[in-house]
Amino acid sequence: MLKRLLALIRKELQIVLGNPKSRGMLIMPVVLQVILFPFAATMEVRHATLAVYNQDAGPASVELIQRMGRAAAFDRVRLVHSEPELRATLEGQDALLGVAIPADFSRRLLVGETAPLQVILDGRRSNSGQIATGYVTQVVSAYAVERGAPAATTLDVRNIYNPNLHSMWHVLPSLVAIITTIGCLFVTALSVAREREEGTFDQLLVSPLTPLYIMIGKAVPGILIALAQGLFIAGAAAWGFRVPFTGDPLVLVAGILCYGMALAGIGLFISSICMTQQQAFFGVFAFMSPAVLLSGYVGPIENMPLALRILAWSNPLTHTILIMKGVFLKGFGFQQAWPDLWPLLAVAVCTLSIALTMFRRHIA
Repeated sequence: MLKRLLALIRKELQIVLGNPKSRGMLIMPVVLQVILFPFAATMEVRHATLAVYNQDAGPASVELIQRMGRAAAFDRVRLVHSEPELRATLEGQDALLGVAIPADFSRRLLVGETAPLQVILDGRRSNSGQIATGYVTQVVSAYAVERGAPAATTLDVRNIYNPNLHSMWHVLPSLVAIITTIGCLFVTALSVAREREEGTFDQLLVSPLTPLYIMIGKAVPGILIALAQGLFIAGAAAWGFRVPFTGDPLVLVAGILCYGMALAGIGLFISSICMTQQQAFFGVFAFMSPAVLLSGYVGPIENMPLALRILAWSNPLTHTILIMKGVFLKGFGFQQAWPDLWPLLAVAVCTLSIALTMFRRHIA
């Protein structure tokens, strides 16, 4: 029976890897996304335009504008001459951020008083606007300290695990899980649907292999491909993009394997209820979009309603991203990763059991 199972696994791998189009679909998206994602999905703000409405004629405002113009986020400072012009600049998206300096700014600083500034950001680009506001705040705070301006509180901010807030350190560990999802789901979800379209599924059911062995033979290729893709992306992150890898490599492998088993169960379930590869294709995307949104990659899970937080906890992608970030940045070993490893195993057991039930129902 083991020889027959290995023959089935080998057949599945030959179908997937032997076809140049299928091989290209597994390799090229991974390579392209590893190259593009770290630069396209950045959390940093660069090459933005800052609009300044300066009503003050003193030297303090001129020096402050020059300092803001030297900030890494802003390539260009656009001076406007009225509030309507400032608003029009922001409405036309000609600037990401607007700063209004009052007429008594220099005088207030000269006598040691607090000199307020108004910062206006484009709410249509709220995330980038808030990040750019942080840059402006840092410049203004540093300038105020140099001028000896009074401050009620002094903050010493330190960012643990990612001291310089490099966006690649956030994106690439998460990408190990996200790209792995696509490859494993496609291989497993299309397998049974392809057999149905080609008319070979019934022949497979009447073969000496039991439904359990058939399911294993369909699941193992997807898990192996998930492992290969995950290790490739992790290697590219560690050696190509210099993301620090501080954890146990075995935890990385265990996390990808557990996640691959969970994905294989989901993919086989999708495949078992679909009659064509096109239906399976749409089923994969129907799972992918909510999975990414609920994973905490886009927004914090803590901000979601209770029902969505429960779904997020049962989402295998959520736990895999936490494991990948922990292995890269937090020095995770098995003890630290176990709170997220066992939910992956639980999802794998549930989804594979459902898929096995669907296989046995086809025989009955």
